[in-house]
Amino acid sequence: MLAQKSWRKPSKVFADINITPLTDVVLVLLIIFIVTTPLIMQSGIKVRLPKAVTSEMAPEKGVTISIAADGKMFLNDKQVGVDDLIRLLPAAIAESTTKMVVINADAEVPHGQVVAVLDASRQSGAERLAISTEPKKKKAP
Repeated sequence: MLAQKSWRKPSKVFADINITPLTDVVLVLLIIFIVTTPLIMQSGIKVRLPKAVTSEMAPEKGVTISIAADGKMFLNDKQVGVDDLIRLLPAAIAESTTKMVVINADAEVPHGQVVAVLDASRQSGAERLAISTEPKKKKAP
């Protein structure tokens, strides 16, 4: 019997990897992160900060105490009462590397309540205190 000869070319193995689906998945994840990051970074506490011409951005992040217009207080975005604040604040300041307390008080909050929080922060071991404000437009001369 005679061996049959094949006139076909020997087939080559296709060894390339198709990365199009991988690229699609990566781009979708990137879009999701771009859209959700600002939502995660914003605090859920509604506080209208007072305006000041000399307001600056705080370069460091410390312990945050927010006081809403209705008097509710939040320690690092967790609602606390006055007694809880005094009890939990020393531990929160001790965990902070900057030993800084940032107070986000609504413009309608009485001055005495802000002073009480400042005093409690200092007694709890805060080395630096800051009050958050919004930038106010300077009047043209």
